[in-house]
Amino acid sequence: MVKFGYTILYVEDVEKSIVFYENVFGFSRKFITPDNDYGELITGETTLSFASKKLAAQNLEDGFIESSLENKPFAIEIGFITDDVPELVQKATSFGAILVKEPTQKPWGQVVAYVRDLDGFLIEICTEVEG
Repeated sequence: MVKFGYTILYVEDVEKSIVFYENVFGFSRKFITPDNDYGELITGETTLSFASKKLAAQNLEDGFIESSLENKPFAIEIGFITDDVPELVQKATSFGAILVKEPTQKPWGQVVAYVRDLDGFLIEICTEVEG
């Protein structure tokens, strides 16, 4: 059996990122290391985790491409489902997220918007896909 366990975002400041996601999305902190270099949030069945770029560099000796608001987002996104996309987008931007795309209704009825978090990671905020 294989189970999707977590996604880890490599960030500048683990504590700051965790606080952002707690404030905007209401997730609960599972834990954070004493060195503040790794932490996890309870988001449902899959954990959203954060590792400091310094810790990531120790694990990936050949380096990695850092996420940054100065660059285009990676070709990946994390998605959060809500009943009120405009309200959650407004909340996210009030805590420092950058608006990428206003809420838009797709032909299949789903409402979708995009923001970037404090470290430049792309977040889709959307309604559930019906059907």
